[in-house]
Amino acid sequence: MKTPLVALLYAALSLGANQGFAQAITPEVRANLLEMREGNMRKLKIQTEPQAAVLTTFTNPAGEVLSLADSNGKIRVLNFWATWCFPCREEMPTLDALQKQLGGDDFEVLTVATGFNDLGGIERFLEQAEVTALPILLDPDSSLGAEFGAIGLPLTVILNRDGQELARLTGGAEWDSESALNILNTLLILE
Repeated sequence: MKTPLVALLYAALSLGANQGFAQAITPEVRANLLEMREGNMRKLKIQTEPQAAVLTTFTNPAGEVLSLADSNGKIRVLNFWATWCFPCREEMPTLDALQKQLGGDDFEVLTVATGFNDLGGIERFLEQAEVTALPILLDPDSSLGAEFGAIGLPLTVILNRDGQELARLTGGAEWDSESALNILNTLLILE
C-alpha cells in the first residue's frame, strides 16, 4: 500500500470529510478503501451506503437464540461456512488470527455454520484447523444465510456498529493479511 494514500485517508478523516459509514461513505474514502484491497481481498465489495440490518436469528450450541441486533456497538466480520466446505477449511485459521489480533470491545469475528452441520463435526473441524478464538454459532435451516444471500460458501460480511452491511466477500480470503487488517482498521476508525 502506498504511504501517500494512507496519509490522504487519515487527513480526510481528521478534517471530518466523512461523517462515518452509518450515514454514507464519501466517494473519496470509498476509493481509498478500494485501493487498499490487495490479493484475494480484491474480491471485497464495499457498499456505497450501509445496507439494512438483518433481524433473522441464529443459535449457539446451547440453543440460545441470538441476533445480529445484539452487536454491543462492535464492528463485526460475519462469516458463513460449513464443515464440508474446503475453502472454509483454508480460511478459518485466518479468521481465528483476525479475532486474536483485533477482537475486543470494538470488534469481533462471528463464524456461523449454515445448513446441516453436526456439532461433533464442527468441533472436529475447528480442532483440526487449530481454531481456538472463534465461537460456534449455528444456522441449521440456513435462514440467516439465505437472508444474506449465501448461495456459495464461504461468504463473509462486514457489519457496522448498527448491524448494517458495509462490505462483503464471496469465497475464501486471508483475513489476517496486511490488506484485510488495513481495511478493517480503517473501518474501526470511521465508525
